Amino acid sequence: MSKCEQCIVREFSSLKALNKEELLKVASCKTSYTIKKGEPLFEEGEVINGVYCVKDGFCKLSKLSTNGKDQIVKLVKAGELLGQRSMVSDEPANLSAIALEDMEVCFIPKSEILSFFNKNNQFSLSMMKSICGDLKESDLHVVSMAQKTVKNRLAETLIYLQETFGKNTDNTLKVQLSREELAGMIGTATESCIRILSEFNKTGLIELVGKKIAIKDLNKLKKVAE
Repeated sequence: MSKCEQCIVREFSSLKALNKEELLKVASCKTSYTIKKGEPLFEEGEVINGVYCVKDGFCKLSKLSTNGKDQIVKLVKAGELLGQRSMVSDEPANLSAIALEDMEVCFIPKSEILSFFNKNNQFSLSMMKSICGDLKESDLHVVSMAQKTVKNRLAETLIYLQETFGKNTDNTLKVQLSREELAGMIGTATESCIRILSEFNKTGLIELVGKKIAIKDLNKLKKVAE
């Protein structure tokens, strides 16, 4: 088997619809990269002539607001693809992708991906479903921002970080966002985020270990998120 056949990205993304011959073609044209923590895979406004496969690590997708603040729209983990929407719509990236830890990624050129669209209906359908899933997530996020309090959203985000990315051996969240990044995710001022974290810490919902966060009472935190 080629490495692409065994790759985690194939297991969880649209690439699972490719046959052996198509995967061998991907293996022959892809380019592999190591992206260091803090470095961009691509930036807002950049033309992405292909898709990125995230083999290891995770990154944030964010947008710079008019007041210069970085608004995190989504976190992306190993097994996901990046750049699908921009490639299909033939538009520059509307978000920046910045590594939150060292990442291993592969880049597949647009010309190869589009050739699969013409020959493999299952692949094109799978990619469309993936893009639709992103749109659904975006809709839910908009509703959450409009209808939930900042406290609700912070609790919800902490639960999401643990359930999606897991914990370290000391039970702290594996994804360690700065207070500013966390505030950007829930759409509030950094000061408000710090104040609510302190409140959660005092009531025993979480434990603050330096800059790290550990969830202490998941059930109660879920009630706050509701």
